[in-house]
Amino acid sequence: MSKKIAYSLKERKKVCNFVLGQRKSLQESEKKPIQYDIKKMSYLQFEKTLLTNLQEALPKEILRTNRSGAYSSSSIVDCNTRKYHGLLVVPVPEIDDKNHVLLSSLDETVIQHGAEFNLGLHKYGGDVFSPNGHKYIREFTWDKVPTTLYRVGGVILKKEKVFQHFHNRVLIRYTLVDAHSVTTLRLRPFLAFRAANQLTHENAAANRNYEEVDNGIKTCMYDGYPDLYMQTNKKAEYIFEPNWYKGIEYPKDQELGYDYIEDLYVPGYFEFNIKKGESVIFAAGLEEINTRSLKKTFDEEVEVHTSRDSFHQCLINAAHQFHNKKKGEHYILAGYPWFKARARDTFVSLPGLTLANDETERYISAMKTAEKAISDFIAGKPISVKIYEMDAPDILLWAVWCIQQYARMVDMNDAVKRYGKLVEKIVNYIRQGKHPNLALHENGLLYTNGQEHPATWMNSTINGRPVVPRTGYIVEICALWYNALIFAAQMLESSNKQKEADELKDIATECGKSFRSTFINDYGYLMDYVDGFNISWEVRPNMLIATSLENTPLTQAERKSVFDICTKELRTPKGIRSLSPKSGAYNPIYQGGQQERDAAYHQGTVWPFMLGFYLETCMKIYKRSGLSFVDRCLIGLEEEMYYHGIGTLPELFDGNPPFHGRGALSFAMNVAAILRVNKLLSKFYNY
Repeated sequence: MSKKIAYSLKERKKVCNFVLGQRKSLQESEKKPIQYDIKKMSYLQFEKTLLTNLQEALPKEILRTNRSGAYSSSSIVDCNTRKYHGLLVVPVPEIDDKNHVLLSSLDETVIQHGAEFNLGLHKYGGDVFSPNGHKYIREFTWDKVPTTLYRVGGVILKKEKVFQHFHNRVLIRYTLVDAHSVTTLRLRPFLAFRAANQLTHENAAANRNYEEVDNGIKTCMYDGYPDLYMQTNKKAEYIFEPNWYKGIEYPKDQELGYDYIEDLYVPGYFEFNIKKGESVIFAAGLEEINTRSLKKTFDEEVEVHTSRDSFHQCLINAAHQFHNKKKGEHYILAGYPWFKARARDTFVSLPGLTLANDETERYISAMKTAEKAISDFIAGKPISVKIYEMDAPDILLWAVWCIQQYARMVDMNDAVKRYGKLVEKIVNYIRQGKHPNLALHENGLLYTNGQEHPATWMNSTINGRPVVPRTGYIVEICALWYNALIFAAQMLESSNKQKEADELKDIATECGKSFRSTFINDYGYLMDYVDGFNISWEVRPNMLIATSLENTPLTQAERKSVFDICTKELRTPKGIRSLSPKSGAYNPIYQGGQQERDAAYHQGTVWPFMLGFYLETCMKIYKRSGLSFVDRCLIGLEEEMYYHGIGTLPELFDGNPPFHGRGALSFAMNVAAILRVNKLLSKFYNY
C-alpha cells in the first residue's frame, strides 16, 4: 500500500477529531483537563460518545480467529447481535463439520463497598438492553489486541482479549488501572453448547455438573461435546449458582428473518479481589492450562500479533484470519462467521491473501491441499480434502489463473517446476471433454449449462433455481479459457515442449476470434452470456475479468470502452455493482427474509472483490497516469475499517447510497482483491 493512502488527509483529520472529541467528552465527565499523546492513538479507536450510542455501536463487530477453524466474535460493546457471535466458537468434529458456540459471553461485575456495577450487555424483548454496561465504557481500541476501557466511579478497568494461535482457547486480561478502595471483580459465564447456526432454550437435559480444576472449573452441558475449562491465573472463588437467562435476542438474525431468541445457561460465577495495577487473566478453552503460565502465554500471544495501524495493515491481519490448518491440510475459508473452504473462493483469494504480502510459503502450503482436490476431481474420485464445490465449471480455470499469479508475483520458472504438470493436466482434461459441465466447441469457446444449477460466482437460487441463469458461452469462463490456453502454452515453451505449445496457441487463436465475434457488441461493452438466441445484454461486472487478464482477446481500445461503461454504470465507492441500475431487474438492497435477499444477491448489490479486476484493468490501460484514480477508489473502502467488521471488509454492500455493508462480516475474496491491488501499486510507488 502506498504511503499516500496510509497517511491520507482523512487520517490527519481523524487525529484532530480524536483530540477534540476526547477533550470534550472527558472534560464533561470528569471536569478536569486531560493531556493527550497523539502518537499513542490507535488507528482503530472508538470513544465514549459512539460507544454509549447503541445504534452506532452495535453494528460494529470484531472477529478474532486462531487459524484452526475456531473464532471469537461480538460487537465492540460486547453485546452479541448474531447467534454466530460468541467468546469461544469452535469446531466439534465428533458431532458435525459446523462451528459450535460453547461460551457465548462473559459478564463482568465491579464491586466496591457492597455496590455492584455490571459491565455486561444483552438485548431482551421490547428493545430492552440490560444490564447496560456500555454506559461505563470510555474507549475501545484495537492495535495488537482489542482493548476496552471502563470507568465506574473511581475505578478504571482495562480489558484485553486474545484468541490463542492454534489452540481453542480465548484469553481475557483484566487490569485495574485505578481504584481508591478495595475492589472485587465477578465473572459470570453464559454458556450455549450448540451449533453456531442454531439456538438453545432452557431444557432438563443440560448437565449442571462441574469439576474443580487448577484455579477454575470444567463443565460440559451435553454428551458429545468437549469439556469447557474456565480458569484464572489468580485464585478465585467459584460460586455455583445455576440459572437460565431467558429471552436473549439477536437483532441481526431478527433483521434477516431468522429465529432470534434464545436462553443461555449461567452455571455460577468466579469472584476475586483485584488491586490497583494488578492484572488477572481469565482463560476459556477445551484443555486445562497451567494457570501459572497464563501471564507468559498472554504476553507471547500479544507479541506475535501485528499492529492494525493502517488500512493496509488491517487488511493483512484480516487476510491471516482466513487461513485454516486442520489435520495437516491448509485451507482458505471463504469468510466469517459461516463460510467453509470453497474452491472458487480459494483460487480467487489465494494470491491476494499470500503472495501480495510476500508470504510465498503460505501460498505453496495452501496450494498443496488445493492440488489434492483438483487431482481427485479430475480423476473422478471423491474429494479427499474439505474443499467444497469443486465441480463448478469455472473452478479449474480459476485454478490456472491462481497459478498464473504465482508466476507473475514470484517466478515463472518456479511456477513451471511446481505447477506446470498440473496446468497441463487441467487444460487437457477440459480439451478432452471430460468435465461434466464444460464442452469445448469447434469455435474454441467453452459451453456451459447454467439453467438448472448456477455455473459461476453468481450462484444464488430460489426454490432450487438460479436467480441469474447464466448459461451457454459465459463471458468470464471463455475469457479465462483463452487466458489459460496462452499461459499453458507459455509454460510448455519453458519446458521445451514447442509442439504441444503450438497446439494450444492454435486453439487460443480460434477462441480469441470467436470470443470477439460472440461477446463484443456495438455499444462498447461485452455480452454477459450467449446461448443461441438467448443473449444477455445486461451490463454486469463479469466482463471486467476479461479486461483484467494478462492474456485477453480484447484490444486496448476495447478494454478502455468496457472500463468506461463499468465506470459509468457499475462503479460505487464500495466496489462494483453486480448489475447496472438501468436494468429492469435492478434490486440493490440486500435485506429482508432469505428469499428477498437471494433475489437481490447478484442483482445490483456491490462486491468489493470485483474492484480488484476493475482497478487492474485501469492500471493496464492508463499505467502511471491512472494511479491517482486507483488511490481515490480505495479511499471509499478504507473508511470501512471502522464499520461492520472492524478492520476487515464485509461480504457485500447495498447498490444504492448509503451503501450499507451486508452479509458475512469478513469475506476473503474482498480482502484479497484489495491487497492484490496494493501489490500492483507497489510496482509504481517506492515504499
